[in-house]
Amino acid sequence: MPSTRTQQALARLADLTPRQIAAELDRYIVGQADAKKAVAIALRNRWRRQRAPEAIREEISPNNIILIGPTGVGKTEIARRLAKLAGAPFIKVEASKFTEVGYVGRDVESMVRDLVESAIDMVRSEREAEVEDLAHERVDDRLLDLLLPPPVVEKPVQAPTPAEANATREPYTVPDDGLGVFLVSGSGSVVKETVDPAQERYKRTRDKLKQLLLDGKLEDREVEVEVPQNAPMFDVLASQGAPEGMDNISDMLKEMMPKRKKKRTVKVSEARRILFEQELEKLIDLDDVTADALDRVEKLGIIFLDEIDKIAGERSQMGGPDVSREGVQRDLLPIVEGSNVQTKYGMVKTDHVLFIAAGAFHVSKPSDLIPELQGRFPIRVELKALTEQDFIRIMTEPENALTKQYAALVEADGAKLDFATDGIAEIARIAAMVNERMENIGARRLHTVMTTLLEDVLFELPDRGNGVIFVDQTVVRERLKAVVEDEDLRKYIL
Repeated sequence: MPSTRTQQALARLADLTPRQIAAELDRYIVGQADAKKAVAIALRNRWRRQRAPEAIREEISPNNIILIGPTGVGKTEIARRLAKLAGAPFIKVEASKFTEVGYVGRDVESMVRDLVESAIDMVRSEREAEVEDLAHERVDDRLLDLLLPPPVVEKPVQAPTPAEANATREPYTVPDDGLGVFLVSGSGSVVKETVDPAQERYKRTRDKLKQLLLDGKLEDREVEVEVPQNAPMFDVLASQGAPEGMDNISDMLKEMMPKRKKKRTVKVSEARRILFEQELEKLIDLDDVTADALDRVEKLGIIFLDEIDKIAGERSQMGGPDVSREGVQRDLLPIVEGSNVQTKYGMVKTDHVLFIAAGAFHVSKPSDLIPELQGRFPIRVELKALTEQDFIRIMTEPENALTKQYAALVEADGAKLDFATDGIAEIARIAAMVNERMENIGARRLHTVMTTLLEDVLFELPDRGNGVIFVDQTVVRERLKAVVEDEDLRKYIL
């Protein structure tokens, strides 16, 4: 059974119908309705599988998809937004970086280990958000202890109890020194409890200091904190990158080594960050985080396998870099169809991980993949190349449109950037024209065009003042005229 938090993540899918999922994707991605429909069904089927009878639940396989289309049409963005919408662990890997077993390079199981790491980070971030307020309170208390250490309290001489005084028939009196609290004992006698004036002064001073700390007036004061010290051997491994499979050994050795700490004198602002991390470590149960992350990987994980067309094709007869293409496919096969992968956090089953593969397939075609791997990607969707009209929509409709991004950058310097309708249309026309003349890189061409168009503007801000920068068709043509007409220059800039 899924954990409680995984069930909550699956419950969020109950409120998202396939049509609503596609509508959410429309907020960020223009066009590609067929691809959105396919991934929306695949995501909804995860919730449907959990609602199916237990006897058949394990038999329902995920709807693995191959997205076919040129670069820059939205393949990666569809998968990334889908994972964010579902709150699912997600990674993007390039199939071309894997090599066949026996060759130097990364093995295919590493993508599952990377997915587990992504899930650990996701779950840990959620736990940190839950205990963040409590951690900040504890940090403030520790900072106050560092700024104003508690006074050393001497152990007082214990006075005899009234019962002991009566037993010895000696009068029990408390001197009246003007400081104290009168208490009535069970026998009816009045006893005065002495209050230490040093403690009272400390409490008043601490309250004032706490208010100054909360107001941010002590951030430049220096305090001494203890920080963990890593062994130099592990620092070298981390900086140079440990070989595949060595990370488990490195973690095991770290656990065996004694915990060493050193004292550092830092400002309160830096100490707050250090102490906050230490308090989060105390408040978060790492075993619970690991168990929840592994459960989410198995029930909700999404792996986006990009450039799958680069490993398509027959084994090269002449050797060379193509020798392991078919071998990588055969290594991918058990991972995609479902197997157990050993990670440093435990065993992970990939039976219900959703795989979304993508490739341009300019040279090869999906049928060039080995038949067994083709069968594990039963759903194929062809994405359409973007047109000039699509570019106009991309710059105006999505919530993260390029025009909105650049307007926010310019506004940070106090100016205002305003795009005219004909200016946006001219940018789209130039981007489409350059894509036709040169390599078609899809919507990514808009980035190069916009960067070149606004290069002088971004360089001159904020010296040019806080006025309105108006971009229309005339401005676009004037600033991009030399670039568009000069073939050699365009090769380097656009």
